[in-house]
Amino acid sequence: METILKQPRTLPVENISALVGSTPLLSIEYELDGQPQKIFAKYESENMTGSVKDRMALHIIGSAYASGALRPDDTIVEASSGNTGIAFAAIGRALGHKVRIYMPNWMSNERVQLIKSFGAEVVSVSHEQGGFVGAVNMAREYAQSHDNCYLPSQFDNPANAQAHEAGTGPELERQLGMFGVQADAFVAGVGTGGTVMGVGRYLRRNGQLVYVHPLEPANSPTLKTGKCIGTHRIQGISDEFIPALLRLDELDDIVDVWDGDAILMAQQMCRQLGLAVGISSGANMLGAIKLKRKLGDEATVATLLPDSNKKYLSTDLCCDEPVADQYLTPRVTLKRFGARR
Repeated sequence: METILKQPRTLPVENISALVGSTPLLSIEYELDGQPQKIFAKYESENMTGSVKDRMALHIIGSAYASGALRPDDTIVEASSGNTGIAFAAIGRALGHKVRIYMPNWMSNERVQLIKSFGAEVVSVSHEQGGFVGAVNMAREYAQSHDNCYLPSQFDNPANAQAHEAGTGPELERQLGMFGVQADAFVAGVGTGGTVMGVGRYLRRNGQLVYVHPLEPANSPTLKTGKCIGTHRIQGISDEFIPALLRLDELDDIVDVWDGDAILMAQQMCRQLGLAVGISSGANMLGAIKLKRKLGDEATVATLLPDSNKKYLSTDLCCDEPVADQYLTPRVTLKRFGARR
Protein backbone atom coordinates (compact mmCIF):
# COMPACT_ATOMS: atom_id res chain seq x y z
CA MET A 1 0.00 0.00 0.00
CA GLU A 2 1.45 3.33 -1.04
CA THR A 3 2.20 5.74 1.77
CA ILE A 4 0.87 9.26 1.22
CA LEU A 5 2.91 12.02 2.87
CA LYS A 6 0.59 14.80 3.96
CA GLN A 7 1.62 18.42 4.26
CA PRO A 8 1.72 19.53 7.89
CA ARG A 9 -1.11 21.73 9.09
CA THR A 10 -0.16 25.34 8.57
CA LEU A 11 0.23 27.24 11.85
CA PRO A 12 0.31 31.00 12.39
CA VAL A 13 3.84 32.30 13.04
CA GLU A 14 2.58 33.68 16.35
CA ASN A 15 1.84 30.16 17.61
CA ILE A 16 5.38 29.02 16.95
CA SER A 17 6.82 32.04 18.77
CA ALA A 18 5.88 30.46 22.10
CA LEU A 19 8.56 27.81 21.40
CA VAL A 20 11.34 30.31 20.72
CA GLY A 21 13.14 32.63 23.12
CA SER A 22 12.66 33.19 26.86
CA THR A 23 15.70 30.99 27.49
CA PRO A 24 17.35 30.90 30.94
CA LEU A 25 20.33 33.05 31.89
CA LEU A 26 23.02 31.16 33.78
CA SER A 27 25.36 32.67 36.35
CA ILE A 28 28.42 30.42 36.03
CA GLU A 29 30.95 30.44 38.87
CA TYR A 30 34.49 29.21 38.25
CA GLU A 31 38.07 29.60 39.36
CA LEU A 32 40.84 30.82 37.08
CA ASP A 33 44.27 30.00 38.48
CA GLY A 34 42.55 29.47 41.83
CA GLN A 35 40.80 32.87 41.84
CA PRO A 36 36.95 32.84 42.03
CA GLN A 37 35.13 34.52 39.13
CA LYS A 38 31.70 34.57 37.50
CA ILE A 39 30.29 35.13 34.01
CA PHE A 40 26.73 35.04 32.62
CA ALA A 41 25.48 33.01 29.65
CA LYS A 42 22.13 32.52 27.89
CA TYR A 43 21.25 28.79 27.62
CA GLU A 44 19.99 28.68 24.02
CA SER A 45 19.49 24.93 23.66
CA GLU A 46 16.01 25.43 25.15
CA ASN A 47 14.77 26.93 21.86
CA MET A 48 12.44 24.96 19.54
CA THR A 49 15.12 22.93 17.71
CA GLY A 50 17.82 23.39 20.34
CA SER A 51 19.82 26.39 19.13
CA VAL A 52 19.96 30.18 19.10
CA LYS A 53 19.30 30.08 15.33
CA ASP A 54 15.60 29.45 15.97
CA ARG A 55 15.33 33.10 17.02
CA MET A 56 16.69 34.37 13.72
CA ALA A 57 14.82 31.88 11.53
CA LEU A 58 11.45 32.65 13.11
CA HIS A 59 11.97 36.42 12.93
CA ILE A 60 13.08 36.29 9.29
CA ILE A 61 10.09 34.13 8.35
CA GLY A 62 7.68 36.35 10.27
CA SER A 63 9.09 39.48 8.63
CA ALA A 64 8.91 37.85 5.20
CA TYR A 65 5.27 36.93 5.69
CA ALA A 66 4.48 40.47 6.83
CA SER A 67 6.16 42.01 3.76
CA GLY A 68 4.74 39.49 1.29
CA ALA A 69 8.20 38.21 0.35
CA LEU A 70 7.24 34.73 1.57
CA ARG A 71 3.99 33.18 0.35
CA PRO A 72 2.25 29.99 1.55
CA ASP A 73 3.33 27.81 -1.40
CA ASP A 74 6.98 28.97 -1.52
CA THR A 75 9.98 26.71 -0.99
CA ILE A 76 12.50 28.05 1.55
CA VAL A 77 16.03 27.79 0.12
CA GLU A 78 19.07 28.59 2.27
CA ALA A 79 22.78 27.85 2.78
CA SER A 80 23.74 26.77 6.29
CA SER A 81 26.45 25.10 8.32
CA GLY A 82 23.77 23.33 10.33
CA ASN A 83 21.77 25.05 13.04
CA THR A 84 20.13 27.59 10.73
CA GLY A 85 19.22 24.80 8.33
CA ILE A 86 17.67 22.81 11.16
CA ALA A 87 15.71 25.86 12.32
CA PHE A 88 14.36 26.68 8.85
CA ALA A 89 13.57 23.01 8.23
CA ALA A 90 11.47 22.68 11.40
CA ILE A 91 9.76 26.08 11.32
CA GLY A 92 9.28 25.92 7.56
CA ARG A 93 7.61 22.51 7.73
CA ALA A 94 5.41 23.62 10.64
CA LEU A 95 4.16 26.41 8.37
CA GLY A 96 3.65 24.06 5.43
CA HIS A 97 6.72 24.98 3.34
CA LYS A 98 9.11 22.75 1.48
CA VAL A 99 12.69 23.44 2.56
CA ARG A 100 15.95 23.00 0.63
CA ILE A 101 19.27 23.45 2.49
CA TYR A 102 22.74 23.73 0.89
CA MET A 103 25.40 22.65 3.38
CA PRO A 104 29.17 22.00 3.28
CA ASN A 105 29.83 18.25 3.35
CA TRP A 106 32.19 18.39 6.33
CA MET A 107 29.50 19.35 8.86
CA SER A 108 28.52 16.73 11.45
CA ASN A 109 26.31 13.86 10.36
CA GLU A 110 23.85 14.73 13.12
CA ARG A 111 23.18 18.08 11.45
CA VAL A 112 22.41 16.44 8.12
CA GLN A 113 20.15 13.81 9.65
CA LEU A 114 18.24 16.33 11.75
CA ILE A 115 17.49 18.49 8.71
CA LYS A 116 16.33 15.46 6.76
CA SER A 117 14.21 14.29 9.69
CA PHE A 118 12.05 17.39 9.27
CA GLY A 119 11.37 16.44 5.67
CA ALA A 120 13.76 18.98 4.19
CA GLU A 121 16.17 18.33 1.33
CA VAL A 122 19.92 18.62 1.97
CA VAL A 123 22.25 19.46 -0.92
CA SER A 124 25.82 18.58 0.03
CA VAL A 125 28.54 20.98 -1.18
CA SER A 126 32.21 19.96 -1.34
CA HIS A 127 35.39 22.02 -1.07
CA GLU A 128 35.79 21.58 -4.83
CA GLN A 129 32.35 23.13 -5.36
CA GLY A 130 33.35 26.19 -3.37
CA GLY A 131 32.74 25.14 0.20
CA PHE A 132 30.54 27.49 2.17
CA VAL A 133 30.80 30.31 -0.35
CA GLY A 134 29.80 27.80 -3.00
CA ALA A 135 26.78 26.76 -0.91
CA VAL A 136 25.64 30.37 -0.61
CA ASN A 137 26.00 30.92 -4.36
CA MET A 138 24.25 27.65 -5.22
CA ALA A 139 21.30 28.47 -2.96
CA ARG A 140 20.97 31.90 -4.56
CA GLU A 141 21.18 30.49 -8.08
CA TYR A 142 18.55 27.86 -7.34
CA ALA A 143 16.14 30.41 -5.86
CA GLN A 144 16.62 32.76 -8.82
CA SER A 145 16.11 30.04 -11.42
CA HIS A 146 13.00 28.42 -9.87
CA ASP A 147 9.55 29.84 -9.31
CA ASN A 148 7.97 30.11 -5.86
CA CYS A 149 11.20 30.19 -3.85
CA TYR A 150 12.09 32.30 -0.86
CA LEU A 151 15.77 32.92 -0.02
CA PRO A 152 16.21 34.12 3.60
CA SER A 153 19.82 35.27 2.93
CA GLN A 154 20.76 34.99 6.60
CA PHE A 155 24.19 36.57 6.09
CA ASP A 156 22.85 39.91 4.84
CA ASN A 157 19.21 40.00 5.97
CA PRO A 158 18.69 42.85 8.50
CA ALA A 159 15.91 40.81 10.16
CA ASN A 160 18.67 38.49 11.45
CA ALA A 161 20.23 41.13 13.71
CA GLN A 162 16.78 42.58 14.49
CA ALA A 163 15.76 39.24 16.02
CA HIS A 164 18.45 39.65 18.65
CA GLU A 165 18.00 43.39 19.10
CA ALA A 166 14.29 42.84 19.75
CA GLY A 167 14.50 39.53 21.62
CA THR A 168 17.82 38.23 22.93
CA GLY A 169 19.14 41.63 24.05
CA PRO A 170 16.09 42.64 26.13
CA GLU A 171 15.92 39.16 27.69
CA LEU A 172 19.58 39.34 28.67
CA GLU A 173 19.26 42.78 30.21
CA ARG A 174 16.12 41.85 32.18
CA GLN A 175 17.64 38.63 33.49
CA LEU A 176 20.91 40.29 34.46
CA GLY A 177 18.77 42.67 36.49
CA MET A 178 17.34 39.66 38.32
CA PHE A 179 20.93 38.91 39.42
CA GLY A 180 21.33 42.57 40.42
CA VAL A 181 23.87 43.52 37.72
CA GLN A 182 24.14 45.30 34.36
CA ALA A 183 26.22 44.22 31.37
CA ASP A 184 29.69 45.72 30.99
CA ALA A 185 30.66 43.46 28.08
CA PHE A 186 29.15 40.94 25.67
CA VAL A 187 31.03 38.46 23.48
CA ALA A 188 29.75 35.98 20.88
CA GLY A 189 31.16 33.89 18.07
CA VAL A 190 30.49 35.19 14.56
CA GLY A 191 28.63 33.00 12.10
CA THR A 192 26.35 35.50 10.38
CA GLY A 193 27.20 38.26 12.86
CA GLY A 194 23.50 38.71 13.68
CA THR A 195 23.79 37.82 17.37
CA VAL A 196 26.71 40.05 18.27
CA MET A 197 25.37 42.97 16.21
CA GLY A 198 21.78 42.74 17.45
CA VAL A 199 22.52 42.16 21.14
CA GLY A 200 25.27 44.78 21.01
CA ARG A 201 23.01 47.44 19.50
CA TYR A 202 20.38 46.82 22.15
CA LEU A 203 22.81 46.94 25.07
CA ARG A 204 24.38 50.14 23.69
CA ARG A 205 21.11 51.94 23.00
CA ASN A 206 20.87 55.47 24.42
CA GLY A 207 24.67 55.63 24.53
CA GLN A 208 25.29 53.04 27.27
CA LEU A 209 28.95 52.08 27.60
CA VAL A 210 29.10 48.34 26.92
CA TYR A 211 32.01 46.52 25.31
CA VAL A 212 30.83 44.26 22.48
CA HIS A 213 33.32 41.74 21.09
CA PRO A 214 33.10 39.35 18.13
CA LEU A 215 34.79 35.96 18.56
CA GLU A 216 36.50 33.71 16.02
CA PRO A 217 38.79 30.64 16.02
CA ALA A 218 42.48 31.37 16.53
CA ASN A 219 43.12 28.57 14.01
CA SER A 220 41.21 30.43 11.29
CA PRO A 221 41.36 34.22 11.89
CA THR A 222 39.12 35.32 9.02
CA LEU A 223 37.97 38.51 10.76
CA LYS A 224 41.49 39.59 11.68
CA THR A 225 43.00 38.85 8.26
CA GLY A 226 40.04 39.73 6.07
CA LYS A 227 40.21 36.44 4.19
CA CYS A 228 39.65 32.71 4.62
CA ILE A 229 42.75 31.27 6.23
CA GLY A 230 43.38 28.02 8.09
CA THR A 231 40.85 25.44 9.26
CA HIS A 232 38.99 24.88 12.52
CA ARG A 233 36.47 22.61 14.24
CA ILE A 234 34.05 25.13 15.79
CA GLN A 235 31.06 24.43 13.55
CA GLY A 236 28.70 27.36 13.10
CA ILE A 237 31.20 30.22 13.23
CA SER A 238 33.88 31.55 10.88
CA ASP A 239 32.26 30.29 7.67
CA GLU A 240 35.15 31.22 5.34
CA PHE A 241 34.15 34.87 4.76
CA ILE A 242 33.18 38.06 6.58
CA PRO A 243 29.37 38.29 6.55
CA ALA A 244 27.73 41.46 5.27
CA LEU A 245 25.78 41.91 8.52
CA LEU A 246 28.96 42.25 10.56
CA ARG A 247 30.19 45.81 11.14
CA LEU A 248 33.60 45.52 12.75
CA ASP A 249 33.82 49.31 13.04
CA GLU A 250 30.86 49.19 15.46
CA LEU A 251 32.50 46.52 17.64
CA ASP A 252 35.42 46.22 20.03
CA ASP A 253 38.50 44.02 19.64
CA ILE A 254 38.15 40.56 18.14
CA VAL A 255 38.53 37.76 20.69
CA ASP A 256 40.00 34.49 19.47
CA VAL A 257 40.12 31.00 20.98
CA TRP A 258 41.73 27.76 19.81
CA ASP A 259 39.30 25.10 18.63
CA GLY A 260 40.93 22.45 20.82
CA ASP A 261 40.54 24.72 23.83
CA ALA A 262 36.85 25.20 22.95
CA ILE A 263 36.39 21.43 22.77
CA LEU A 264 38.02 20.96 26.16
CA MET A 265 35.86 23.68 27.72
CA ALA A 266 32.64 22.23 26.26
CA GLN A 267 33.63 18.81 27.63
CA GLN A 268 34.39 20.33 31.02
CA MET A 269 31.04 22.17 31.13
CA CYS A 270 29.27 18.88 30.52
CA ARG A 271 31.33 16.80 32.96
CA GLN A 272 31.63 19.31 35.79
CA LEU A 273 28.34 21.22 35.55
CA GLY A 274 26.01 18.90 33.65
CA LEU A 275 25.54 21.50 30.90
CA ALA A 276 25.20 19.64 27.60
CA VAL A 277 26.70 22.23 25.23
CA GLY A 278 28.36 22.24 21.82
CA ILE A 279 31.82 23.37 20.76
CA SER A 280 30.81 26.96 20.00
CA SER A 281 29.49 27.22 23.56
CA GLY A 282 32.91 26.23 24.84
CA ALA A 283 34.41 28.92 22.63
CA ASN A 284 32.03 31.60 23.90
CA MET A 285 32.68 30.57 27.49
CA LEU A 286 36.42 30.97 26.95
CA GLY A 287 35.86 34.33 25.28
CA ALA A 288 33.88 35.53 28.29
CA ILE A 289 36.54 34.26 30.70
CA LYS A 290 39.21 36.10 28.73
CA LEU A 291 37.23 39.35 28.84
CA LYS A 292 36.51 38.95 32.56
CA ARG A 293 40.24 38.56 33.20
CA LYS A 294 40.92 41.69 31.14
CA LEU A 295 38.16 43.90 32.58
CA GLY A 296 38.56 42.93 36.23
CA ASP A 297 36.66 41.34 39.11
CA GLU A 298 33.83 43.89 39.17
CA ALA A 299 32.96 43.63 35.47
CA THR A 300 29.80 41.85 34.34
CA VAL A 301 30.58 39.83 31.21
CA ALA A 302 27.85 38.02 29.29
CA THR A 303 27.72 35.60 26.40
CA LEU A 304 25.46 32.81 25.16
CA LEU A 305 25.67 29.05 24.79
CA PRO A 306 24.35 28.56 21.24
CA ASP A 307 23.39 24.88 21.20
CA SER A 308 23.65 21.46 22.83
CA ASN A 309 26.17 18.63 22.43
CA LYS A 310 23.65 16.43 20.61
CA LYS A 311 24.75 17.68 17.17
CA TYR A 312 28.39 16.81 17.89
CA LEU A 313 28.26 13.17 18.96
CA SER A 314 30.24 12.07 15.89
CA THR A 315 32.83 14.86 16.19
CA ASP A 316 35.96 15.47 18.25
CA LEU A 317 33.75 16.78 21.06
CA CYS A 318 33.28 13.12 22.05
CA CYS A 319 36.95 12.18 21.73
CA ASP A 320 40.02 12.72 23.90
CA GLU A 321 41.41 16.16 23.04
CA PRO A 322 45.13 16.82 23.62
CA VAL A 323 46.09 19.81 25.74
CA ALA A 324 48.34 22.54 24.34
CA ASP A 325 50.42 25.01 26.33
CA GLN A 326 48.43 28.01 25.09
CA TYR A 327 45.04 26.63 26.19
CA LEU A 328 43.09 28.33 28.96
CA THR A 329 40.74 25.50 29.96
CA PRO A 330 43.32 23.57 32.06
CA ARG A 331 43.58 26.67 34.27
CA VAL A 332 39.80 26.81 34.83
CA THR A 333 37.79 24.90 37.44
CA LEU A 334 34.03 25.17 37.00
CA LYS A 335 32.22 25.29 40.35
CA ARG A 336 28.45 25.82 40.05
CA PHE A 337 25.76 27.82 38.31
CA GLY A 338 22.47 29.53 39.08
CA ALA A 339 19.65 30.19 36.60
CA ARG A 340 17.00 32.84 36.05
CA ARG A 341 14.23 32.87 33.50
